[in-house]
Amino acid sequence: MGRWLLVVVLALATALAVLPGQARAAAPDPAVVTVAAPAVHAGEATTVTVTVTAQGAPVVGGQVGIERNRDGGWVPVADVVTDASGRATASVTLLRDPLNNRVRATVEGTDQYGGASATLAVPLRKRDSLVTLGGPGAFKDETTATLTVRWRAVGAGPIDGQVALVRRLAGERDWRRVALLATGGDGTATIKVSPRVDSRWRVFAPPLPWVRRGRSEVHRLDNRPPVAPVVMPRGAPRPRRSVPPQRRAVGDGANARIRRIPNGVWRQMTGRSWHRGCPVGRAGLRLVSINYWDYTGYRRRGELVVAAGVAGRIAGALRDMYAAELPIRSMYRVDRFGWSERLHGADDYASMAAGNTSAFNCRDVVGRPGIRSPHSYGRSLDINPWENPYRSPQGVYPNTWWLSRSHPRIAWRSRGHQVVQIMARHGLRWTYGLNDIHHFDAVLRGGRVLRVPGCDSTVCH
Repeated sequence: MGRWLLVVVLALATALAVLPGQARAAAPDPAVVTVAAPAVHAGEATTVTVTVTAQGAPVVGGQVGIERNRDGGWVPVADVVTDASGRATASVTLLRDPLNNRVRATVEGTDQYGGASATLAVPLRKRDSLVTLGGPGAFKDETTATLTVRWRAVGAGPIDGQVALVRRLAGERDWRRVALLATGGDGTATIKVSPRVDSRWRVFAPPLPWVRRGRSEVHRLDNRPPVAPVVMPRGAPRPRRSVPPQRRAVGDGANARIRRIPNGVWRQMTGRSWHRGCPVGRAGLRLVSINYWDYTGYRRRGELVVAAGVAGRIAGALRDMYAAELPIRSMYRVDRFGWSERLHGADDYASMAAGNTSAFNCRDVVGRPGIRSPHSYGRSLDINPWENPYRSPQGVYPNTWWLSRSHPRIAWRSRGHQVVQIMARHGLRWTYGLNDIHHFDAVLRGGRVLRVPGCDSTVCH
C-alpha cells in the first residue's frame, strides 16, 4: 500500500510539472506598423496612412488609434480600422510648429499579433514670405517718420516673428542693422526713425520651419529741410573756397551759448586770429556758439569769437536772424583758415572766399597793410561776405558779381533790408554801407562807433 501511494505521488508531481508548460501558448509576434503622410503647407490637411502587417501579411480589421503631439502631450485624432490591404487613413491639419506635427499610430494586440505603434514627424512644405516696408517718402529734418513692416505668408496670412531692419545713409556704402522688430499677431510692426540725412531702408525676414526667408523692397526716405532753401539768381557764382557743412544744430531755437574761451579753442586761435601785440587778450574775449539756418534750409551750429562786452548783443542779433529764418552760409571761427602773411592775422581772404561769417580777427585791414582792422577788437561782425562784397582801393573782395545785386534773405544794399534792421536793433551799425557791405560794428555808449587809427569812412574792413 505504501509502495502504490509513492507511485501515485510521483505521477502527480510529474503531471504538475508538465501541465503549466503545456498550458502557456507562445506569445504572438507584435504587429508591424508604418505611418506615412505627404508634406503640405501649415494650415492644410494631410492624409496620414497607417499600414499594419503581422507575419508578413496585411492585418484586416485592425483597431488603430491615431494621435498627434500637442504642446508636449498626445491628443487623439481618430480611431480607424484597417481594410483588406491592412491600411487605414485619417486627415490631420498641420500646424506651424513642427513639434505639433508628430503623429502616432497604435494598433491593439489580438490572439494573432501583439500590439505595436509607430511615430512620424510629418514634414512641412514652406510657403513664400511677403515682406513689405511702408512709410512716407520724405519728412522734415529733426522730426520723426513712422515706418511700418508687414510680414505675410503667401496663402496663409500674417506671420508672428522677428525681422531685421537695416539702413543705409546717404554717403554710406554698406547696409547696417538698426533694429530687430517683432511683428504681432497681425504680422505688423512699426518704428519711428529720424535720420538727419537722406536714407534707404529695408527689412529682412528669417526663414521659419514653415516659411521661406524674405526681404522687402528698398524704401527711400528723404530728409527735407525745415525752412525753404535759398534760391540764387541765375548766373550767381559759387564761392571759390568750399568748407564742409557744420555740425547739426543743438537744442531748440537758436540756443545761444556764451562762454570764456576754452583751452582747446585758444590753442587754435593763437598764431592765427590772435598773436602777441593784439589789443584784446583772452580774458576780454568770449566764444559764442549758436544755431543758424544754412543756405540749404537746415539748422547748423556755428561759432564766433567776440569781445566780452558785445557778446550778448551779437548773440541777440543772430538769434533774431534765426527767428526770421534769414540764412547764413557758414559760421566757422576765422582761425580755421590759417595764418595770412598779408594780413598778419587769420586769413580773411580765404574766409571771404568761402562766404564765411566771422567776427574777432587780430589782423590788418584788407588791402591796407599796417592798418589795424576793427575786427582786432572783437566788436565787428562780417555776415555772408560772398554775397555782400567789400570794396577797397585795391579792388572788390571776394567777387564783383554780387556788388550791384541784392537778395531779400542773404544780400543787402540798403538800410531797409531786414538783416540791417535786425543788426541796428541790437546796436550793430552798418557802418561803411556800400563800401563794406558785409561789415557791422558794435556801437559804443552814446551811439559812437569805435574808431581805429588809420581807418576812415571808405576803407576799414
